[in-house]
Amino acid sequence: MHQIQANMQDAAACTQTTQKDSMRDQQRPAPQIRIAATYLRGGTSKGVFFLLQDLPAAAQQPGPVRDAIFLRALGSPDPYGKQIDGMGNTSSSTSKGVILSRSTREGHDVDYLFGQVSIDKPLVDWSGNCGNLSAAVGPCAIHMGLIRPERIPHNGMVTVRIWQANIGKTIVAHIPITEGQVQETGDFELDGVTFPAAEVALEFLDPADEGEAGDTGAGIFPTGNLIDQLDVPGIGRFAVTMVNAGIPTIFVNAGDLGYTGTELQDAINNDADALARLETIRAHGALRMGLIHDLAEAATRQHTPKIAFMAPPRGYQAAGGKSVEARDIDLLVRALSMGKLHHAMMGTAAVAIGTAAAVPGTLVNLAAGGGKRQTVRFGHPSGTMRVGAEARLVNGEWQVTKALMSRSARILMEGWIRVPGEVLLAR
Repeated sequence: MHQIQANMQDAAACTQTTQKDSMRDQQRPAPQIRIAATYLRGGTSKGVFFLLQDLPAAAQQPGPVRDAIFLRALGSPDPYGKQIDGMGNTSSSTSKGVILSRSTREGHDVDYLFGQVSIDKPLVDWSGNCGNLSAAVGPCAIHMGLIRPERIPHNGMVTVRIWQANIGKTIVAHIPITEGQVQETGDFELDGVTFPAAEVALEFLDPADEGEAGDTGAGIFPTGNLIDQLDVPGIGRFAVTMVNAGIPTIFVNAGDLGYTGTELQDAINNDADALARLETIRAHGALRMGLIHDLAEAATRQHTPKIAFMAPPRGYQAAGGKSVEARDIDLLVRALSMGKLHHAMMGTAAVAIGTAAAVPGTLVNLAAGGGKRQTVRFGHPSGTMRVGAEARLVNGEWQVTKALMSRSARILMEGWIRVPGEVLLAR
């Protein structure tokens, strides 16, 4: 009898142990997964590039798993704002992800999808392009084997036609090739980037936004006006030029905001009241442009539109110590990205600047001295930048056929990125 009771107690203990082990297994965090990735600098930005087919199956289409991978890869959301637990580097310029795939669209080589990852919020904004990382798409596509080998000369230039999937536009990149490999080093200097590199020339074809889902589809000027008056309750009334080209952008005169146009990052980013005021203006501009239907939507659409302020040329000392002389520029421009003043200039915003400058009568054009122009050189917090745009008046409406600028790009690291397996459970 005692033996039977002992056996029953042993069996019960074994069952309890099994149940505890099972519970521990259920509570044990999922192990990390690894995903092939390449980390590149493009222009004044950096980002993690993925090949579509290398992503887990659930992330090969839009949805919460894809967003979760981007967030964890970059280290967001991080209430400390440091992105210590990821590849992000605490600024909108370095909190970015890209997905590339061989294009099925006729006349294009590669499809390029861009995600702007918020630093402190669980948000990936897919509403626009990154012009700086556009310079890295061609080199990365070659690196990933998306361009047929016979297209690549031993020495010379290869033209890569890119379909920008976020906004449905074509970008043409001209990539230098040396000894059959992408030429990444060189003497092309880009203000905002410490070291020189090889030049990558970019053409943004037909950059005016013809309208995404929910947008007005009104072309370059969404309201049909070169200058609008924007009423912002509690802040004031501002003359603005609103442009849909490169990226939707709201331009305001620096003087109307109490600025000179020579401000550097600390002057704006350390002023919480200024950031809140600029964000409020941006939200009202987004509503006026038809990009959102309610002011509250602006908080979930941080990447677009951009807000920028400009002024006529004057001298200043750029962030890296470079002296910018008034005679060397046509105007001053400062732009905000993801709620902060950008350290240089977003490539897509540069397209918007070039487009607006090319159309006589816009605030940007007037700040640059007025008249017709095909190129403009502007001063930004890190130095200067030149961008060109071809604009013409057709049947009473302005059209821009292309915008031109040069950037550089370089692979910084290649291999695998690791993220917790729990991303595959995102809902």
